Formats: sequence, C-alpha cells, structure tokens
Amino acid sequence: MAELWEILHREFVYLWYYFTLQLRQIFPYWVLGMVLGSAISVFAKDRIHNAFRSLQGKRLGLVGIGVASALGIASPLCMYGTIPLAASFSRSGIQDDWLAAFMMSSILLNPQLILYSAALGSTALAVRVVSCFFCGAAAGLLVRAFYRGRPFFNFSGFEEPQSRDTDPNPLWRFLKNLGRNVKATGAYFLLGIALSALFQRYVPAQAMTALFGGNEAFGVLMAATIGVPLYACGGGTIPLLQQWLLDGMSLGSAAAFMLTGPATKITNLGAVKIVLGMGRFLLYLAFVMAFSFLTGCVVNAIL
Repeated sequence: MAELWEILHREFVYLWYYFTLQLRQIFPYWVLGMVLGSAISVFAKDRIHNAFRSLQGKRLGLVGIGVASALGIASPLCMYGTIPLAASFSRSGIQDDWLAAFMMSSILLNPQLILYSAALGSTALAVRVVSCFFCGAAAGLLVRAFYRGRPFFNFSGFEEPQSRDTDPNPLWRFLKNLGRNVKATGAYFLLGIALSALFQRYVPAQAMTALFGGNEAFGVLMAATIGVPLYACGGGTIPLLQQWLLDGMSLGSAAAFMLTGPATKITNLGAVKIVLGMGRFLLYLAFVMAFSFLTGCVVNAIL
C-alpha cells in the first residue's frame, strides 16, 4: 500500500510540474486575450459591424469578399451572436457571398483567439490568421460562383442580438464583459493545460511525430479529423497544440486542426445548420474538411 501511495505521489508531482510549467507559459496570453477581447467587444464592436454595413451598395466585386472576411476575424462575437447579426446585415441588403465570408472567418477566429495563438509562436500565429482569412474568402467565392441570384442563407426568425454591454459606466461595462469572458473560457483553458500535462507525461513524443509529423498528407488528414471531436474552446486547445508542436506535430497538421476544430465545434454546427438547411449544411462540412486538408498540405509543402 505504501508503494502505491509513493507511485501516486510521484505521478502527481510530475503532472503538477508539467501543469504549472505550461500555465506559466500560456497564462499571460490568455489574460491578454481576455482583456483585448472584452475591450473590442465593449468599445469597438459596433464600429466593426457598422464598417461591414457600410459596404452595402458599394461595387467592390471580389474585393468586398476579402474585406468581409477580414471584418469577420475582427468581430468578437461567437457564432450564436454572429448569426442574428448576419440576419440583420442580410435584411439591410448585404449580399450572401459577403455574408458567407464574414460568417466563415468569424467562426474560425477572433481578436481574443489571435492573442491566445501567439503562445504557439509567430509562424503558427501567421499561419492561423492567413488560413482563416482565406477560408472565409473561399467560402464567399464559392457562394458567389454557385448561388449568384438565389439565396444561400435562411435567416427567417432571427433578430439582431441585444447588447449585454449596457451599463452607463464604461469601466463597469468592460469589467462585466471581462467577467463573462473569464467565466466562459476559464474552465476550458485549465482543462486544456491539464490534458497537455497528461500528454507530456504519458504520450511519447515519437508517437506524436509518427501520427502528425513530417510532410505526409496522412498526418494532415488525421489532424483535420481529430479536430472535429476534440475542439471545445479555442483557449483550451492552445496548450494542447503547443505541446503537440513541441512533440513533432507538423505545422500543416496544426493548421488543419485549427480550421476544422472551430468550424465543426458542436455549438457552431447547430447554429450553422439552422440557417443552411441539411443540403447546404453537408456542403459546408465537405468544404471545411477539403479546405483544411488542402491548407495543411500547402503549409507543409511551403514550410
């Protein structure tokens, strides 16, 4: 019995060491992400969304798709906040290809997650931002090519979301928003670090290299596939990705995971299915998987 307790104590010490080590590495990025996300949500969200509305009636052509994708990344809203907002945009006359670009990139990335992802290093951060932008742009281009002149979305029944940042005191508005952000992401963030500590202790680095390493298309496909069930929160996957990259995961595999994860997150899928219907929803899933796989292969070939 004493031997068992000694083993358990030793394993706990190892896990606590790995946990605290990664917590110290990533915690500053999480805090900065919380602060930036809340600041944008409280003080800049309306300006970003009004900038998108201002595109209405402008003959920007394909450039408008790129602008819409960039504004989607800048928007701090989650998917369930983005869809009612997109419904409002649609009623005001914004075309579906621009909406598709805005919504796709908004699903994948936001300012808060950009700061989280800085913990992965500048190259991985650049890959994430660029790939999310092009994924949004590609979605817009496909809607423009195949659904010109006919509706792609069904926003019936959606009203523009009411802002929860209504306190007359700007500081209190910011602090309340920050509290909601911490409450929404804190548990997932700690869970991600705990899972990362378990991976560090019990999964050999050679196994990660064999599964996700190198420039092989198989590793990219596996990463794209596991992104579907494993992704719950952007902040929670950063510790896992950081450890996987250290253990030999290729950057292309990481890029595929960072695309399929948020795009197929269960809550996001539920929201997307509502406005697409079953047929276009299946097209959405096929697009996400194909784009993620292609992006991962391209990133590995280049880097």
